[in-house]
Amino acid sequence: MSKILKIAQREYVETVKTKTFLIGLLLAPAITVGIIFFAHLVSRSEGGPRPPVKVAVTDLSTELSGQIERGFEKHNDSHPNRQILFQALEDSQNQAAVQERGKAGVRSGKIDAYVVIDKDILDGPGKVYFYTHKPKPANLDAFWTLERIINGLVVDQRCRLKNLSPELLAEIRSVPIERVEIGSGKDEQRLQSQTERMTGMMVPFFFMFLIYMGIMGIGQQMLSSVIEEKNSRIIEMLLSAVTPFQLMAGKILGLAGIGLTVVSLWAVTAYGAALWQGLGIEITGGLLFYFLLYYVLGFLLFSSILAGVGSVCNTLKESQNLMMPIVLVFVVPLISWYQLVQSPNGLFARVLSFIPPVTPLVMILRISAGSGVWGLEILASIVLLLAALLVTMWLAARIFRTGILMYGKRPSIREIFRWLRQS
Repeated sequence: MSKILKIAQREYVETVKTKTFLIGLLLAPAITVGIIFFAHLVSRSEGGPRPPVKVAVTDLSTELSGQIERGFEKHNDSHPNRQILFQALEDSQNQAAVQERGKAGVRSGKIDAYVVIDKDILDGPGKVYFYTHKPKPANLDAFWTLERIINGLVVDQRCRLKNLSPELLAEIRSVPIERVEIGSGKDEQRLQSQTERMTGMMVPFFFMFLIYMGIMGIGQQMLSSVIEEKNSRIIEMLLSAVTPFQLMAGKILGLAGIGLTVVSLWAVTAYGAALWQGLGIEITGGLLFYFLLYYVLGFLLFSSILAGVGSVCNTLKESQNLMMPIVLVFVVPLISWYQLVQSPNGLFARVLSFIPPVTPLVMILRISAGSGVWGLEILASIVLLLAALLVTMWLAARIFRTGILMYGKRPSIREIFRWLRQS
């Protein structure tokens, strides 16, 4: 055990004292704070100037053209950098030709959008048609504004035709809501902003993503470390003093310590940034305990896999081909996080919780979602992770023992299975 700890200490110290590690460690909090500050500025700004968007409108109802023009003028006065230029296309004699001309203008790029308002839009089942051709992403915001303006004008005109006051209707529809979060004490309560509600929903994703980044980002160093020492023949000198299992276990423990250092710094920085922005995020001791537990188990499991992969590869390029299926498995909970948060005790979430490679990610998301995950499920997932870790380390140690001293051609799957049988 002492040799394993010495190797772990060496792996930790040799990595931590490098300039690249220290720069990366310090840059991560600075970048995090910078991103939050930049996002805060962007959320308050309208955006830079945009070329005027040209819109042509054909009003078959003949009652909205003047109001639409005034609506766009009002928008342009309040948004000088986001202009929408209005053009009316009308011809009572040949409406079909007018519409074809409008569509041709969109196709040729002379106008960015063409709007056709049905004749019975005010008192019947009429529709508003928005025609665009290969819309530019930069213009999507303008198109949404255009739809909102047209929709508002149609609703206002419908109200007038039915002798309803648009202002009164808006007042009726307006329902002030105060979101109040009460504390543990009788008189403890405070108003909760919409930003805080959204942040609360993102907390489970943050914990899951933090484990993912810690496992994938730091775990990749196992590959580079093993392959580098193998190619430089340093591995032969190390194996003269320790057994292959001691070397592998020491490397895994050392990198686990590095991962905990980096992840802890990221977490503290993110929490401090949230407090700086005035966001009330409650992190319980139990949640931190499960986070550390699942991170350590997940990291040890993933690093064991990488140790086995690295021992049979001679270059990083070879290892990337073997890593691709493993990485794709980890992507599944990331792209499904919203569904998992919405239904953390659903069948899909529970099934993913018992697939060892992604168990840490899914379980920490479910626990941080505050859905009351059964204690038996948590215990079962931990037992499953421990069993998977023991099996993986046993297999990886046997592959590592033989593969670490092989150079040249990468062994085939049949040869690797032969090593396991012989062990």
